[in-house]
Amino acid sequence: MLNLAVILEHSAAKHPSSPAFTFQEHTVSYESIEQAANQVAHGLGTFGIGPGDKVALSCLNLPYFPIIYYGILKCGAVCVPLSVLLKREEITYHLKDSEAKAYFCFTGTDQLPMGTEGHAGFEQAPSCQNFFMIMPRPTDPPAIPNVPTLGSLMKDQPINFESHPSSADEPAVIIYTSGTTGRPKGAILTHSNLMLNAVLSADLTQLKQSDTQLIVLPMFHIFAMTVLLNAGVYRGSHQILMPRFDPAQVLELFAQHKVTIFAGVPTMYWGLLNHNTEDAAASAASLHTCLSGGASLPVTVLHGFEEKFRVKILEGYGMSEGSPVVTFNHWNRPCKPGSVGTPVWGVKVKVVDESGVEVPVGEKGELIYKGHNVMAGYYKKPEATQETIKDGWLHSGDVATKDEDGYFYIVDRTKEMIIRGGLNIYPREVEDVMMKNEAVSMVAVIGVPDEQFGEEVMACVVLKENQVLSPEELITWTKDRIAAYKYPREVRFMSELPLSATGKILKKEIKKMM
Repeated sequence: MLNLAVILEHSAAKHPSSPAFTFQEHTVSYESIEQAANQVAHGLGTFGIGPGDKVALSCLNLPYFPIIYYGILKCGAVCVPLSVLLKREEITYHLKDSEAKAYFCFTGTDQLPMGTEGHAGFEQAPSCQNFFMIMPRPTDPPAIPNVPTLGSLMKDQPINFESHPSSADEPAVIIYTSGTTGRPKGAILTHSNLMLNAVLSADLTQLKQSDTQLIVLPMFHIFAMTVLLNAGVYRGSHQILMPRFDPAQVLELFAQHKVTIFAGVPTMYWGLLNHNTEDAAASAASLHTCLSGGASLPVTVLHGFEEKFRVKILEGYGMSEGSPVVTFNHWNRPCKPGSVGTPVWGVKVKVVDESGVEVPVGEKGELIYKGHNVMAGYYKKPEATQETIKDGWLHSGDVATKDEDGYFYIVDRTKEMIIRGGLNIYPREVEDVMMKNEAVSMVAVIGVPDEQFGEEVMACVVLKENQVLSPEELITWTKDRIAAYKYPREVRFMSELPLSATGKILKKEIKKMM
C-alpha cells in the first residue's frame, strides 16, 4: 500500500494535538483534519464513489481543501483540483474531460466572494452526478436549494476509516496543465510520484515539524500542493493559509505567526520587494528559507529581495508533469543567481537538440528529464503522451542551458520563442536586460505579427511609481545593451500585467489586448 493519505495518518498519530492549519483566527489540529478527512471518505462511499473514480475540487486556501483532498485519496478516488478562476465553460470542459463523478466547490463568503460558475458548469456535465457545496459553516442555509453541502456529506459519518490500499503506480491526482497550446491536458500523477516529491521537497527546504509555512500559492496548483501542503503534512509542520496574495497581509502574517518558510512565484517577490514599509525586514525576521518557482525569477528581483529581507531565495524548476520538482538550488551547495539549480534526488536531466542529442555545455536546447517524478501520462490522450514522453524522458518544451558545474538555466519556453526574420529570440533574455533599467518595475516581451520579418518584438512595461520614461527612451536604452535583432521595436506602458491564479504573467492575455 502507498496511498498518499498515509502522510496525514502518520502525522495525526504522531502529533495529534499539533496545529496543522490556521486560517485567520481558526486553527485545526492534525487529529481533527484526519477525522474530518475520514468523514469525507465515508460520505463519498455512501454516494457510490470509490477506487478509481474521479472527484473534482475547487477551493481557495482554506482548511476545507486538505480535508477534502485527503478524504478523496483515502477512499481510493482520484482528486482533480480545479482553479477557482475557471469560468462555466472551462469548468464543464474539465469535468467532462476528467470524467469526474463528483465535484466539491467552494461557494464563497462575504469576505471571500465566489460566483455560481461552479454549479452552472456542473449542470452542463452529465457524467458528473454529484455536486457538493463547500460552505463556511455547516449550519448556513444552502446557497443553491436542494444541493448537498460538505457539512451534510460529513454529518453522522464515523471518524475512523481504513484507507484504500492504493498501489504506488495508481493515479492519485489528475492536474490540468495551463494549456499554452490547445485545450488543457490532465497530467496523471501517481501516489508514488507525489509521495516521493513531497519527501524530497521537505528535505530540499530543511522543513522540520517545528516549522511554520505560509501558503499563499493556491493549493489547487501543483507547486503548493506538493512542495508546501504534502511536504508540510508529511513533516507534521504548521501551515498558515492565505487565500489571496497581498504583500501587506503577507508581512503581517510573517510577524504574527513567526513564519519560517515561504514559497512564491516571481511576481510575489516583486510585490513584497516593492511594498513600501519601514519594518518589512523586521516582519520577516523569522524566515530561514524562501523558495521561488513557477517562472524564472529576474536576478534584479532576487538580489533586491535578499538585500531587503536578509534571507536567501532558493530557486527551482518544475512542472505539473514532473510532480513538480525537477531541479533545485540545494541549501547545502552554492547557489547561482539566475540558475534553477541541479537535479533533485532520483531525477536525471539533460539539454538536447532537435534530434535528441545532448548539446555541449553552455549551448541552448530543450530540457528533458526522467525519474520517479515523471507523470504516468495525459488522461485519455495517448498521442500527446507519446509526443511528450520518449524512452522514459519527458520533453519539457523549455529551452535551457547547463554550465560546467552542472547547474541548469531556463532560457524560455519553446512555444514563446520569437522568430524574427529567421532568427530566434528568447523573450526572457530581453526581459532580463530591460529589468535592469532603474525605471522599470515589470516587463513582458511578446512576439507580434510583422509583414516584413514574420514576427516583431514588443515589450509591455510597468514603470515604478513616480518614474517617467518615454517608449523611445526605453527602446534606445535597451538597444545599447542587446544584439540589434533582439531589442523591442515597440514598447507599451501598462498600469499592470494580467496574472494567473498562481501569479504567472499571462502572455496569451496580453496578446489578446494588442
